[in-house]
Amino acid sequence: MDSLRRGWSFLQQSWKMAAADKDLIKPTLLGMLAGFIVTLLGIIPIGIAALLFGESDFGGWIIGLMGAVLAFIQYTVAYIFSAMTIYLIYGYLSEGDGRMDKAWSIVKRDAVDILSLAAASTAVNLVKGFVEGKGNRRNPIRSGLANLLNSVWTQAVYLVLPVMVIEDVNLKDGLKRVGQIVRDNLVLIGVTFVGVKVVTGLIGFLLGATGIALGLGIALGLVSLGGGAAAYSITGITLGVLVGFIFIITATAISSYTTTAYHTCLYLWARDVERARLSGQTYQAVPAPAPLAAVLNQ
Repeated sequence: MDSLRRGWSFLQQSWKMAAADKDLIKPTLLGMLAGFIVTLLGIIPIGIAALLFGESDFGGWIIGLMGAVLAFIQYTVAYIFSAMTIYLIYGYLSEGDGRMDKAWSIVKRDAVDILSLAAASTAVNLVKGFVEGKGNRRNPIRSGLANLLNSVWTQAVYLVLPVMVIEDVNLKDGLKRVGQIVRDNLVLIGVTFVGVKVVTGLIGFLLGATGIALGLGIALGLVSLGGGAAAYSITGITLGVLVGFIFIITATAISSYTTTAYHTCLYLWARDVERARLSGQTYQAVPAPAPLAAVLNQ
């Protein structure tokens, strides 16, 4: 329970930052919009290919290739806007102001590194699919290994992206830095201590369930009120989908921004602790970034 309390407290602190500097949340919202558009545009040709080639082996290869390309583009879009959020939070914590022009400059500077990270994530996703298998090949052991691979890589990305953005290093050196940070026990607070993942997951579930329930209620209510009339049915379904979509988007925004803020603060503290150790200080003498410090002092 203490972990959940701290996670909830960090969520509040991170959103206080966003309220004080509204630029911090802009990349998250823009990234979600861009990701939705990319996914929508990418699904169309995949659907056409499925209709043209059916379940043939050639069709399977084509659809698989198109799916990998779409995944690469989705990762690229997500990492671009996450990198902007990271640098905005870094700017806010270090200078009191997160500037969009600086964040965009950093993204352009790190474009090749972001693309390499997207390519690596795409490759990990393909390996995960291979390990998990399909149909009769799938079993609990394979699924467990695939989920473990996905979990480890996801956590690595959460830390390697701040390293790449703030230290201006490539993917290879970024992964080395993350490995060094973990080996030296510099990541002093895990997700089990500050339960950000659990809290954002719970909020996502509650908002998503509420949105779906309200959406269904609106849709069914208007359909019933109209007695099956087309105008009422179309209006009800449209409004229901819109309401559900708004709730789900809100949950996604909360989770994405809070998780990025947490790992950015976590990395900044680990970096400062590392520097302090080199100068002979103990980590207790190193103040954590403001949102994290407020949680630790509870």
